Amino acid sequence: MTTLSFESADQPDVIALIAELDAYQDTLYPPESRHALNLAALTQPNVLFAVARDAAGSAVGCGAVVLGPDFGELKRMFVSPAHRGGGLAKRLLALLEAEAVVRGCGLLTLETGPYQPEALGLYALCGYERCGPYGDYADDPLSVFMHKRIAAGVTAPAASPA
Repeated sequence: MTTLSFESADQPDVIALIAELDAYQDTLYPPESRHALNLAALTQPNVLFAVARDAAGSAVGCGAVVLGPDFGELKRMFVSPAHRGGGLAKRLLALLEAEAVVRGCGLLTLETGPYQPEALGLYALCGYERCGPYGDYADDPLSVFMHKRIAAGVTAPAASPA
């Protein structure tokens, strides 16, 4: 049985999982097209960080939401390849969305890449829609931007200036 909980990102097995994610993304995108948060950023008070653990207690998945004044941003979603295909990413995403709503967030945004069809499929299945760049992001052919309203009465963020 896999368990999900909010934990600190600053744990050896979670750090190893994030390193696995970084190594994977290094094979797909150049550094200038990667917008990952470092460990210090993941441990800030405005960050919700969820960890999935297998029956042995090992970290096998993670995800974060950075809560901002206007919207939250989904970051660092990853499930170890050996644990994919069983709905774990969908469960992590649902947990993060539910807690973001509890914390007053009504809109989640994300940036991912076009070479991650499984991630794009998951987000679309879970109600995320493609949008333009937001916040400080620039338009980049290696970025796919998406958002989802998770609470009523929330409008989408303004696109970044071109």
